[in-house]
Amino acid sequence: MDLQDAHTRCKTDLARAIEQLQGKVEPTQLETITELIVQTMTGPWRYFHTPEHIFDVGGSVAPIEVLAALFHDLVYVQVDQGVSLNIGGYIAPFVKEVQKQLVIRDVTEQPASLMFEIVTAIFGFAPGQVLSPTAGQNEFLSAVIAAQSLEPCLSPSIIAQITACIEATIPFRSLSASGLNPSETLHQRLVIANNRFNFGWNETQIVEIVKRCVRLGNRDVENFAYPNSAIFLDNTWNLLPETNHELINANSYKVAEYRRSLQNMEKFMNFLSPERVFQRFMGEPDEETFQALILGTQKNLEVAKLYLGCKLVSIAIIEALSLRLAHDIPLSTLMGELPIQGSKTPSLEDFIPTNIQSTQKPETALEREVLELLTKGRNQESNYDLKNSPIATFIVNSMGFTSVRYLINRAKEFFVETISPDEFLKECDPNAIATIIDGIEKLFTSRVSALRGLSGDTTLMFEPSQATKSTPGQELVSEAQPQMS
Repeated sequence: MDLQDAHTRCKTDLARAIEQLQGKVEPTQLETITELIVQTMTGPWRYFHTPEHIFDVGGSVAPIEVLAALFHDLVYVQVDQGVSLNIGGYIAPFVKEVQKQLVIRDVTEQPASLMFEIVTAIFGFAPGQVLSPTAGQNEFLSAVIAAQSLEPCLSPSIIAQITACIEATIPFRSLSASGLNPSETLHQRLVIANNRFNFGWNETQIVEIVKRCVRLGNRDVENFAYPNSAIFLDNTWNLLPETNHELINANSYKVAEYRRSLQNMEKFMNFLSPERVFQRFMGEPDEETFQALILGTQKNLEVAKLYLGCKLVSIAIIEALSLRLAHDIPLSTLMGELPIQGSKTPSLEDFIPTNIQSTQKPETALEREVLELLTKGRNQESNYDLKNSPIATFIVNSMGFTSVRYLINRAKEFFVETISPDEFLKECDPNAIATIIDGIEKLFTSRVSALRGLSGDTTLMFEPSQATKSTPGQELVSEAQPQMS
């Protein structure tokens, strides 16, 4: 979606939703709000949290959900590297920075604002509170901007419902100290806010408000339950550069930088439980739908954990080998540059055999799916990485999943320097390591040929190597086979 299309869609959705809620917006206000949303959501680091995402989350039926979705990701401190000037003016009167953390100002420091009082009451926040990026900070500040932007257009009661929907998009929360899930806690806060601000809701209406919040919050994370794991991984790969900005420089990010981005995502996938992804409140969604979401999420998390683990092993091997040359070198030095449309330069995969006959075939449906994803790739290309994983595929085919699972843990020990690079390499199959070393050597040789302008024999550039009993670099790896725990 280009910038103009995003602007048109956002403006149309805003105007329609406000009208459906019996509100009124002046043309200049409409333009200001539209520009605020679109400019923020199309920032340089936005790869997943984009205009397309907020349109998908909001849907097109319920106006309160549409408006909440348009605002819910405006503030994303980790992605945007702070708060932009465009949105900072809305929150600076109420929030300050103290020792690199955002803190809600004391009452004496704040201007009088009914909207801010409503938002803090629904989020359960208080003056003096230190905000946390992983505990509602971004959603809270986004709701503050939404409330102030919409104050001239809609009633406080409607803005409170929009705020509640934004609160419901705080992801991956556990039960409260009293054993309530996030939706039950939100229900309690809405009851209190209703009495405090005289919204005039009855209990049935409050329950319906919370159900609406659950629908929106679940749409925000619906990709976790996609039936196609490749699409789920596409979204994962769109998230990586949002918080790993070095990946934007496709052919210059370092080996360790790429590894850390995978490592952080793999750690997150292992931390997350399906029950913390989706919400449920008083039959919304129904039991069958909710269980399908949980099962779909469980399956995608299992695929992602093994997939990322395989890629961690492959990058660990590349990183261990790279340290023989220098510290902190670009990944493209050892792997070759990413392909550019209309141009093909040699890459490591050109020199790695693809016809490996593994003696340890995938044993489960999970292993078969992960191997297919590694071999054929995710659904979409990305600007900073291949969609398929030729080196990880070679490693899995050479060593089998049992060895790879063992090496995932050994790789993590290498990353924290519990074991040395050479100790890690000695845990790997020596023939596989020798083949990769041979491939890197041939990649380097092809570059030498290109520098010398050779125009005759081009076999050095694109002839895949064949694993033999003695290949260049064989002496660098131990004959020891991986030891299974």
